[in-house]
Amino acid sequence: MTKVRLCFHDRCFDGTASAAVFYRFYRERVDGKAEFQFTGMTHRAKHPWEEGLFDGDQNVIVDFKYANSPKVTWWFDHHQSAFLTPADAEYFRSYPGKNMYYDPEYKSCTKLIATVTKEKFGFDTKPLENLIYWGDIIDGAQFATAQSATEMAEPATQLALVIEAAPENGIPAQIITQLAYRPLAEMVKLPIVAKHLEPLLERHWKSIEVLRERCESQDGVIFFDVSDLDLEGYNKFIPYLLHPEGVYSVSVSASPVRAKVSLGTNPWNQATADKNLASLAEQYGGGGHPRVSAISFDPQDLERARQVARDLAAVLRAK
Repeated sequence: MTKVRLCFHDRCFDGTASAAVFYRFYRERVDGKAEFQFTGMTHRAKHPWEEGLFDGDQNVIVDFKYANSPKVTWWFDHHQSAFLTPADAEYFRSYPGKNMYYDPEYKSCTKLIATVTKEKFGFDTKPLENLIYWGDIIDGAQFATAQSATEMAEPATQLALVIEAAPENGIPAQIITQLAYRPLAEMVKLPIVAKHLEPLLERHWKSIEVLRERCESQDGVIFFDVSDLDLEGYNKFIPYLLHPEGVYSVSVSASPVRAKVSLGTNPWNQATADKNLASLAEQYGGGGHPRVSAISFDPQDLERARQVARDLAAVLRAK
């Protein structure tokens, strides 16, 4: 029996959806008897690829950074900052590998995987259309309004809330196989999801009031620090709901595994948004997309994270 190690971006709707799409594709078009093991990956200050992780007959990475290892057999990613080093990027360009797919033009990795597997392998993506659609909406920040992005009315946004903010570790890895086959409306009713949903919805409504108090909007930049609170998984669209005049947001949050600086662009006010946030984050070891990015620090480096956030806010506010 083929053993597949599937590494995906943990606590991320797009990462989890990407893993689900790949899982169903592999079972239907490659090997229906393969045994899957899932590993959620988190962006941290240290190198993410630990020795011995790639222990499968097939080792897969979706929605996460490139690993320059001969043991990796499949890779899909869409982030500008997909490579840990320039050497990795050069190696990929020179030797891309048979099943390595990178395209930063895609809004979501879910859509990238769906497109590639459909066009190159004849995978029927129609049963997954709704999941693919929401992967693109959520990760690509393509909601019609800030209200629709924060009202939590859709099963997809409710599931995303649990995936990203549940206090219990490992939930995404436990639901991937069901997400590959169940409608989103059924997913939010699963006991492992449902038990967290109501408390997290209450926390979400409270977080709006917390950010209302803490957001500072000046010269088109919204800044806030919630690193003293358990709010790392806050909804990233709340700042633009509260301050629609803002073009960018810069925030500091913290968890037991990292201190985090987040940079974002208002999806509904981009007329003057001319900064590449991934490039800014890369200067401090972070990365992401041109419109949204992040930097991870060791938990003990919170003060450094706060200073970097203030510096970046000043850069974005500069005329």
